[in-house]
Amino acid sequence: MSVDVAKVVGYRFEPAEFKYDERDVSLYGLAIGAAANPVDPEELKFVYELNGAGFYPFPTFPAVFPFSVMWQILQVPGLEFNPMMLLHGEQFLELKRPLPTAATITNHAHISHIYDKGSGALVILDITSVDEHGNDIAFNQISAFIRGIGGFGGERGPSGDVNLPPARKPDAVVRQPTQPNQALLYRLASGDGNPLHADPQMAAIGGYDRPILHGLCTFGFAARAVLRQFAENDPARFKSIHGRFSSPVFPGETIVTDMWRETDTRILFRAGTVERKEWVITQAAMELHVL
Repeated sequence: MSVDVAKVVGYRFEPAEFKYDERDVSLYGLAIGAAANPVDPEELKFVYELNGAGFYPFPTFPAVFPFSVMWQILQVPGLEFNPMMLLHGEQFLELKRPLPTAATITNHAHISHIYDKGSGALVILDITSVDEHGNDIAFNQISAFIRGIGGFGGERGPSGDVNLPPARKPDAVVRQPTQPNQALLYRLASGDGNPLHADPQMAAIGGYDRPILHGLCTFGFAARAVLRQFAENDPARFKSIHGRFSSPVFPGETIVTDMWRETDTRILFRAGTVERKEWVITQAAMELHVL
């Protein structure tokens, strides 16, 4: 396993398409826990295309767009590693315009930075998603930590201590149970077929006693809590979201999301598990539009 910084930084992936329709939008909403109460009109709008009050993709849906292009990280010149050593560290997502309920998206990705963290390398991928007309739809930035390939003499990079919650009680707290088969549902909605989330034997190789929930699924649960508490559950209010994946959730656990209003348009949050009292998403924030 090795790193050649000159070859890695700036490397551009081949553009890749991501097609979706109303069925995919509904499946994603269900996979992040929307409409657990199937008669809640505020939740039906994310899962039912004939909903009288409208039908909308949940705003974190574009977080799954990069899966059509992400596999190419295994082919980057100058970056050799065991894919089992790759961890999803952080995610930033910004919407550039309202999401259509069906579209053909093209993802353009490149590696913007690579940092030497000693025990591993932190690879920063920037992904811009555009529609059929060339309009920017969304921007994702993914921080991928690859264990075992640090010490190559690169920059250390920023400390990453951002979006820290204030030293006071949260302004809102929401608890959301996940289902025991939540990861099996989310893998269908996201296109993330990593067996770590489905195969008990592969989970054991990864050091877990059972498959774990995708970090981006937990991300969606927490985002639903924030949007409903501070933006009237209006997807048009969503601007961007950022979070660090600190620990996994096991399907069937309850996710608790603590939230603080920093300003009218900025909400800090963190998410943890009720059962194990462990923080799973930290240093997180959602930015809102003022309509």
